[in-house]
Amino acid sequence: MTNIGIVGSQGRMGIALVAAISEAGQHHHGVDKGGDVAKLAARSDVLIDFSSPAALEATLDACVAAKKPIVIGTTGLEERHHYLIDDAARDIAVLQTGNTSLGVTLLAHLVREAAARLDADWDIEILEMHHGNKVDAPSGTALLLGEAAAEGRGIDLAKCSERGRDGVTGARGHGKIGFASLRGGTVAGDHDVIFAGPEEMLTLAHRAENRMIFARGAVRAALWLIHQKAGRYTMPQVLGL
Repeated sequence: MTNIGIVGSQGRMGIALVAAISEAGQHHHGVDKGGDVAKLAARSDVLIDFSSPAALEATLDACVAAKKPIVIGTTGLEERHHYLIDDAARDIAVLQTGNTSLGVTLLAHLVREAAARLDADWDIEILEMHHGNKVDAPSGTALLLGEAAAEGRGIDLAKCSERGRDGVTGARGHGKIGFASLRGGTVAGDHDVIFAGPEEMLTLAHRAENRMIFARGAVRAALWLIHQKAGRYTMPQVLGL
């Protein structure tokens, strides 16, 4: 039986993870804000972190010191956080993703395939909606889908995206990937990837009905990760894509 440590165990995702771990017949331990992450890492076989970007560095240090793998589902990460993850991945197995849902993982695969086959005359727009308490935009999932589309097109998302349109914006950039974010209610996460072509349109979509889908995916990823050597991993690898 696997001991899974939860960083941020009292948050929305932490509570869902407790349920998913129990559902999977595994053991869990947890810490919340201000808790002893080093002690948690020492007593766990693998950690799952859905807490906050500010806590990530200390969590990675604890995992490296204890030689324990970690699944990172925290969103809102900046470039420096990815440098920290790359550094930790030299010593431990790290899986970082903007979304642990198995459905979203397959959606990203389909988006990559569609983008590779539809040329730049097909505009790509990514629309996401989440509950009113979500603080980062676009969502980590929207960015994950954007990266998938950019990979399919062979372009750099950072140089080929449009966000936050307002006022007189001028014509849409040819070949750009657009993002739109909506906030309100209790929406767990809705994502639409729209391919708008000449006189036709294709929409690939995912609807999250409950946070348990993310928790179950994270637990599956954690149980897979404990068998991997040091390195940086992604959800598609968990599904063998």
